[in-house]
Amino acid sequence: MASDDRFSMTTEKYLARHHVLVYMEDAVAQLLEHREENSKINPIKFLCEYFNSVRDGNHTMFREYSYIHATPHNRASFVRLFWKCYRQIGKKGDLLSIQEYHSLLSLLCSDFPFEPVQKTAKIILLDDALDCLISFSDFIYAFQVQFYFEEFIEKSHEMYQSLHQTQRSPRDPVVVPSGSDDTKVHQNSHHPGDGVDATQYFRAIYPLCDRSNFSTPPVNVLKEILFNVPRVSFYGFLMSIAKSERINEHIGRLPSKAELLEGADADLTVQEATIQNHVSPTVRLSNSTNTTTKSKAHPISATNPAEAPQNVYPTQRPPSANQRKTPPSRSGAVNNSFKVRRGAMKKDSTDESSSDDTEESSDTN
Repeated sequence: MASDDRFSMTTEKYLARHHVLVYMEDAVAQLLEHREENSKINPIKFLCEYFNSVRDGNHTMFREYSYIHATPHNRASFVRLFWKCYRQIGKKGDLLSIQEYHSLLSLLCSDFPFEPVQKTAKIILLDDALDCLISFSDFIYAFQVQFYFEEFIEKSHEMYQSLHQTQRSPRDPVVVPSGSDDTKVHQNSHHPGDGVDATQYFRAIYPLCDRSNFSTPPVNVLKEILFNVPRVSFYGFLMSIAKSERINEHIGRLPSKAELLEGADADLTVQEATIQNHVSPTVRLSNSTNTTTKSKAHPISATNPAEAPQNVYPTQRPPSANQRKTPPSRSGAVNNSFKVRRGAMKKDSTDESSSDDTEESSDTN
């Protein structure tokens, strides 16, 4: 937002645009909850760390769905959190079902509903193939669009259906009168899958982009998408938005598709590392951790790793099938230990026998 636009807004409009009251109310509620557990907590330090966490986007870990869904910033931060915790799935090339993706989301938000995941799958697979497996890169960009632009997608779907119904059904015959008793029946040339006129659809959804109570894609990007095709289907339109690099940059949380799976996970916080290592134990993390106790989902812990709970899960790779067998070095150590003990026993028996001989000789003498 430009500075002149910011200063020209009224106080109420500014607070509503940036959802300031949502964060103020949540910060006070979090502070009171923490004060019940620890009366010595410093309120100023707590609020400072809370808003630093909100600013950095580290505040949605283990939070309830109503809070994650409350603001566009929270939604975008949650999408980035999902990417940071589970991108190892994409690096391995695993394909997952929508039920499995919902399970991963539920690890970050216990009451995350299934409906947004199902709608995400429709963007990629359409209605007749929801049981197919989806790659991580396809899922996360479609999920980002569905979750971040949820209200816009609902409104644009209503307009799509209205525009589609105004057109004559392609199955309805068109009767052309003629001079004879016979009539000629013609069918429209396009099919239901052809969608609607792309230009008319842009004109229908254009007024949505002027509203400030929910997030919308940039108008110039929508114009570029819809003016390059004669007709468009609804899910084809959503897929174009999901694949658009300019819209991804507009949201500003995920890297480009070429860089989605690159880089190490050194920027993971301790809690994020715990979740990632729990789901994918083969990941090697940079944080050296020992013990933990599961705490409540407060954004304060994501801001200050020193105060965050430690990772309870192992950071080493699990042993392979060959490694599960007794390794040669260990068996060698066992054999050597056995030889040492046998040698010691033999030595003891030798000493006993020699002592016995000595006693017998002394008796003889």
